[in-house]
Amino acid sequence: MAPPQTALDFVSFLNASPTPYHAVHNASLRFQEAGFTLIRERDSWASTLRPGGKYYLTRNGSSIVAFTIGKKWRPGNPVAIIGAHTDSPCLRLKPVSKKSNVGYMQIGVETYGGGIWHSWFDRDLSIAGRVLVREDGKIVPKLIKIDKPLLRIPTLAIHLHRQSNFDPNKETELFPIAGLAEAELNKTSKEASTEDAEEEDFKPLKDMTERHHPQVMDVIAAEAGVEPAAIVDFELVLYDTQKSCVGGLNDEFVFSPRLDNLGMTFCSVMGLIHSVDSEDSLDNDATIRLTVCFDHEEIGSTSAQGANSNLLPAVLRRLSVLPGNRDAASDKSYETVHHEGEESTAFEQTLTKSFLVSADMAHAVHPNYAGKYESSHQPAMNRGTVIKINANQRYATNSPGIVLLQECARQANVPLQLFVVRNDSPCGSTIGPGLAAALGVRTLDLGNPQLSMHSIRETGGSHDVDHAIKLFVKFFEGYGEMEPRILID
Repeated sequence: MAPPQTALDFVSFLNASPTPYHAVHNASLRFQEAGFTLIRERDSWASTLRPGGKYYLTRNGSSIVAFTIGKKWRPGNPVAIIGAHTDSPCLRLKPVSKKSNVGYMQIGVETYGGGIWHSWFDRDLSIAGRVLVREDGKIVPKLIKIDKPLLRIPTLAIHLHRQSNFDPNKETELFPIAGLAEAELNKTSKEASTEDAEEEDFKPLKDMTERHHPQVMDVIAAEAGVEPAAIVDFELVLYDTQKSCVGGLNDEFVFSPRLDNLGMTFCSVMGLIHSVDSEDSLDNDATIRLTVCFDHEEIGSTSAQGANSNLLPAVLRRLSVLPGNRDAASDKSYETVHHEGEESTAFEQTLTKSFLVSADMAHAVHPNYAGKYESSHQPAMNRGTVIKINANQRYATNSPGIVLLQECARQANVPLQLFVVRNDSPCGSTIGPGLAAALGVRTLDLGNPQLSMHSIRETGGSHDVDHAIKLFVKFFEGYGEMEPRILID
């Protein structure tokens, strides 16, 4: 049996997206192909945005917002929102990464998020991320993804360490090896050969080739298509070079890093795109359909591009006062707000009418640890997207949201599942509760089920990709009609 086409498309997205920067870049390409127009936060939107239009913007190159405007939009109308995040636990190169010990060249790395760090040992690792370079008098970013395995964090042989537990020290035992120190004698970087050169202009920080191995700088520069001297700084992480793939006896699994949370990033992006596949899909829509994928969820979302930033509130505030289209058949008939008080309260009206689906991957039941799961809430892969519920508001789901999502799933003909943690188990959280509190928007938490969350190699269901996309399409298409029917003040 051939694997689902959506799963294969998802695998391609995963393989091209080793970092949040790459994920946003690849999402942008998909939006461009679907006819979305790039806009910028720093520009005025008044002369750009129109009912019937499709737009996207990015912040820091690691968060992205995309939306469509229904042709019957009016100020204060609802926004149907799906929120996800682009980041995953990883190891990031330290600002000074050059290390060596007992004849090995090593790389200093910093842990990002709550990874299962022992899963990073004995993997073929390489480097990816964003490099800032001097180009024509400007500083410009370039994305790099080095496909060659460069690094490895070797485990200690069992003969020298017979303890059954393995909990490596994150500061002293997570240094990857990059080569043998003898090779450092043959420095190839032009920057490294300036030791005998005349004194250069004053530099506040040590040169990049002093902070990082010159040979590593050569590889990074070659991938970026510049000379090492042009590199000003970078934000680089390690990633596993083993490709994501569809697997299992019947192609029922996706084996991959970063399922949490590129799984929901991909489904939210494709859900929005497919909701406007038809040319007339926005003709009778009075809402805005919006997907937002944030960076930094894995470390608390408190950053300029995280879910706790002003990114979503600022976008919603600007969208809430957009003038409507008096005559959908005319491009020149956009009207301003005439109803007294409407403009001043449009933002608050929009928030109370809107709905946020917080999309973050969920836990599938583990066959070897079934006792870790509440006996009546054991999500299975390929049985549908999981609604996540927690009485202590680690998830923001409540009954009206469940009713709304059930209707979306009924129309999409896809199954749903329910999940709560055991009372004696800790519970993770998502962007949902924080955004619900900040905006007052009705919110529901959900995600596709997976195993090995936060491992370097995770497992998800290949059919659940299609389940989630179909669910999100119906949410975007039908929210404007459903919203007045599920009204609880």
